[in-house]
Amino acid sequence: MSFRMRYYYIVGIWIFCCALPVMMGCMGETQKSRKDSFEVLYQQMEQVSVDSPEQVTRMVDSILPSVKDSMMYYRMLFLKVRGYFLSFHIDSASCLLDRISAFCERTEKREEVYQLYALVYNARGNVYVRTSQIDSACSCFQKSFEYASRGGKRESLPDICLNLADAFVKQGRYDWGAFWYNRSLSISDSLDMPEEQRFPAYYGLAQVHMELRDFALCDYYYDLASRYYDKMHPFEKHIYLKNRGNSYYYRQDYETALTYFRRSLEVVNQYPDMTFERNLTMINLGEIFLMLNCTDSVSYYLQKCRGFFDSIHHSTALYCIDTQLMELALKQGNVALARERLKQAVQYDEVEPNMIHVRNRYLQRYFEKVGDYRHAYHYLKANYHIDDSIRNERVKMRAAEIKLKYTQDSTLMKKEISIREKENQVLQLHQWMYVIVGGGFLLIAIVSAVVLYRKRLRDREQWRLQNTMTSLRLENVRNRISPHFIFNVLNREMNLHKGEEESKNLIGLTKLIRRNLELTDCLAVSLADELEFVDTYVSLEKESLGKDFEYLLDLDGRIDLRKAKIPSMLLQIPVENAIKHGLRLKEGRRLLRIKVCQLPDNQIEIIVSDNGGGYRKNSANHGTGTGMKVITQTIQLLNIYNSRPIQMKINNVFVGEEKETGCEVRFVIPLDYSYQLKKTRKT
Repeated sequence: MSFRMRYYYIVGIWIFCCALPVMMGCMGETQKSRKDSFEVLYQQMEQVSVDSPEQVTRMVDSILPSVKDSMMYYRMLFLKVRGYFLSFHIDSASCLLDRISAFCERTEKREEVYQLYALVYNARGNVYVRTSQIDSACSCFQKSFEYASRGGKRESLPDICLNLADAFVKQGRYDWGAFWYNRSLSISDSLDMPEEQRFPAYYGLAQVHMELRDFALCDYYYDLASRYYDKMHPFEKHIYLKNRGNSYYYRQDYETALTYFRRSLEVVNQYPDMTFERNLTMINLGEIFLMLNCTDSVSYYLQKCRGFFDSIHHSTALYCIDTQLMELALKQGNVALARERLKQAVQYDEVEPNMIHVRNRYLQRYFEKVGDYRHAYHYLKANYHIDDSIRNERVKMRAAEIKLKYTQDSTLMKKEISIREKENQVLQLHQWMYVIVGGGFLLIAIVSAVVLYRKRLRDREQWRLQNTMTSLRLENVRNRISPHFIFNVLNREMNLHKGEEESKNLIGLTKLIRRNLELTDCLAVSLADELEFVDTYVSLEKESLGKDFEYLLDLDGRIDLRKAKIPSMLLQIPVENAIKHGLRLKEGRRLLRIKVCQLPDNQIEIIVSDNGGGYRKNSANHGTGTGMKVITQTIQLLNIYNSRPIQMKINNVFVGEEKETGCEVRFVIPLDYSYQLKKTRKT
């Protein structure tokens, strides 16, 4: 990852860190979404911690107050442990690990706690490795492996296996080291991890074969690891380059070894937090320059790194530095200084076998120079013993590989047998499933056929009843002319009848009754016929309403009134209601207006409005409302069989310049509307 990319990545996580406490504090957020947000943040910070541990430590400090004393809190605290560890603040890391362990002890044991235990023991093992307490490190890594297995998070097992293998290699137990490296690869196979994540196991196996001086296999595994060099983290690049340089050192190809150690120093110098790795590389450079007789360079690098390893009491590194300083004195021809440094050298309990081998070789040369051949022979014999031990370890490792191969083959055979048995069980299950599913489909088909048949009978009967009911209702509406209206007009006309000219109202009433009988059997009429019917009705009501009554008819000239069809009585009933319930009892100007206009999409709009005070629920003259109910039900019935419905709306409005309250009934009717009650409904 380039510096620019890493910068933007860290800035993005900083923004996420600032938003997380707000997200976690929201009242409406669920526990699951909080966990998901935390997991995303944790994984991102875990990736960044490898390259920028101090940045991650500051991020964690900003988040911890929002997740007090919870699993999230202590997992975040572990990221801080990781940051301290990578920046080599070992004491601070150990203190935080004690706090996390105390939390695990007092918390109910469940998978999350086991996973946290695994992280803690893995981190403790790494701390012990850094301080050269390899036995304690092996114990911690084994506990970490057990807890990770119990916690169900198998993704962390390959890394724990690698740490355990590294610890065994540092002890010189190469057979166990090879076993755990192979175990890491085996678990990676079971998890179907990509090949690019397995290179630590490859360069670990290369180191094992380097210690066994099997350089052919050593180079084979290093070449496998080198394919993924660009994908390695900085500390992984350091390990790869350092160990590969050591392989050439043991082959006495010091120039090639120097190339790898210099590349390692270039990598760690880019990251100020990699103090331990930088000083360790200086020891390797000092050893190579010692072999190349570049004594000034040896002094330079050993002086730069000695103070750091003194401060952390790293026994293996100090042992190596003391050894190189003795050899440096011999290279400079200063035997007295070599003798003095030999006396001052501290003996450590735990030192890697290859470091002992190097010191024995240098001590052998020292005693040869001072003429003490008995001691020189002693150290020569000690190195032969170490070499024999390595050869024995090679035999052990090969035996372990054979055992591992046998175990893997046996496991594969058992797994294959188990797979065959499971396949037979699945086949039988599938056969039963086919029978059950087939029977189910057959049963569903029979039930569906019965249901559809009964539904068809029910729909047919319902259709017959609906048609009968609709016809009766419409016939009732068409024949419904108010008896009071008929008797009032006839009485008035009989009293006033003096001649043909004065009897026009009686003639109009006769025409209205006759026209009403003609429309009895019609579900739909032309707009012209309906307007003519309404006009006759209004002309008969004019005299009873007085001179203040005004009837306005506003027609759009674009509409062919003879072709436009509307439901029968659609206008007569609203007009009758307007006169009867609004205008008859009103004082002053009485206005009735019918407006017909053309709309887009082949529709017409008809508005019947008045200024009779509007629709009032509690009106003393509200009537039964039967007429409007029949219109509504007729429209609803017809709309079922049309894709575009008739729309009806009744509102109170302000009419005229005086803004008097009135009632408005508005219809929107498609000109292609069908008035056939068909059995197949339009969708």
